[in-house]
Amino acid sequence: MRWWERDPWLELAQVFLRNPFRTFLSSLGVGWGLFMILITVGASNGLEEGVKSDMGNRVKNSAFLWTHRTTMPYKGYPKGRYFNLNTADVAFLEENATSLEAVAPRNQLGGWRGGNNVTHGLKTAACGVYGDVPVYKDIDPIVMMEGRYINQRDLDERRKVAVIGKRARQLLFERDEKAVGSHIQIQGVTFTVVGVYRSQQTGEDAEESENNIFTPYTTFNHAFHMGDEVGWLSLLIREDVHGDTAMAEVLRLLKAQKSIHPDDDRAFGNWSMAEMHEEMSTVFGAFRWVSFVFGGLALFAGVIGIMNIMLITIKERTRELGVRRALGATPAVIVIQIMVETLTLTVVAGLIGGVLGVFALEALDTYLAASESNGIFRHPHVTLDVLVTALTTMTILGAFAGILPALRALRVQPVEALRS
Repeated sequence: MRWWERDPWLELAQVFLRNPFRTFLSSLGVGWGLFMILITVGASNGLEEGVKSDMGNRVKNSAFLWTHRTTMPYKGYPKGRYFNLNTADVAFLEENATSLEAVAPRNQLGGWRGGNNVTHGLKTAACGVYGDVPVYKDIDPIVMMEGRYINQRDLDERRKVAVIGKRARQLLFERDEKAVGSHIQIQGVTFTVVGVYRSQQTGEDAEESENNIFTPYTTFNHAFHMGDEVGWLSLLIREDVHGDTAMAEVLRLLKAQKSIHPDDDRAFGNWSMAEMHEEMSTVFGAFRWVSFVFGGLALFAGVIGIMNIMLITIKERTRELGVRRALGATPAVIVIQIMVETLTLTVVAGLIGGVLGVFALEALDTYLAASESNGIFRHPHVTLDVLVTALTTMTILGAFAGILPALRALRVQPVEALRS
C-alpha cells in the first residue's frame, strides 16, 4: 500500500468514523494520559519557580555563618562558652580559606530581624539597619534605582552614607522629594543617602527586603559602638568548589582560630544556598518523576484501551481482511495497515491531549501573571524536552499496542473469511 497517497488515508478515516463514539472513547484515555503528564509536570515546575522566587535572588554559591555556644570543653575552656566573631577572623579567612571568593562581615541593629526608628524631617519608619561591605552586593544582588551602592572609600574613610530600599524611601520621603543627597537619622546619627535600591524578590519578601538600610560596615561599628564585633559572615564560595567542602574548610579554620573543639558541631550555625538548591532540586525532581509515573500509567491504560478496540475492530472486519488477502495482500501489508491505524489513533489522541495541556498551562500562567497575589505558585510550564519525551513515550506505547491486533489480523484465513 502506498501510504503517501490519498486513498489509504481516506480508507483509514472511514475505519475510525464507522463508529465515531467508540473511537472517541478509546482515544480519550490516551489524550487524558498525555494531558495529565503535562499538567502535573507543569504544576511542579510552577511550584518550583515560586519557591525559588521566595528564596530570593542570592547566588547559589553563597553561604552564611554565625556563632552559638560551645558544647564541648577544649584547651582549658569550659563548655557553654559564648564567643563572637571579629574583623580579625574575617582577615584570617580571607588569607587562609582557599575555597572562598569573598568574605562579607555583617552587623544589624537590634539583632536578627530587628527594626529601628529612622527619621527624616517629621517622618519616622521602622527599618532594618545593616553594616555591610561592598562585596555583599555580589552575594545578595539588588537593583540600584537611584545613586550608587557602598564602595571601598566609604569603608576606609568611615563615611556616614546610607543606601535605602524602595519601601524605606516611600515611608521617609514625599513622592516628588529627592532622596539621594538628603539626610536621615538613625539613633541620633545623621547619614547621607547615596542610593536607592529595589529587591529582586517578589511579594512580601520584596517588601521586607526593600525596608532595609545599608551603611558602611566600619561606619556602622564606629557609630553604634560595635567595636570590631561581627554579627555573622556572608560567604561567596568558588564556583568549582562544592558547598559542603567549602563549609568544612571554613569551620575547621574558625574552630582552630577560636579554640573550639574540632568535634564541636554546635558551636557554629550555618546554611548555604547551594544546599537549599540541591534539596529543592531533589524534591521537585521527585515530584516530576511521580508525575511522569502516574501520567504514564494513565497513558498506558489509554493505549491498552486502543489495543482492545483495535482487536474488536479486526473481528468486525474479518470479511474485509479476507478479501484483501484473497486479492494478494501480503502479511507485511496487513501488519503495516493495522500498525498505522493504531499509531494514527494513538498519536492524534495524544496530540490533542498535549495541545490542551499546553493551552491550559498557558492560560493558568497568564492568569497568575495578571494576579496581584499568587502565593508560591508561579509560571507553570513544561519544557520542550518534557514534551518530546512524553510524545516519544506515547508513540512507542502506540507501536506496541498495534502488535497484538496486527498478529490477530494475520490469523484471518481468506477462505474462512469469505465463507463467513
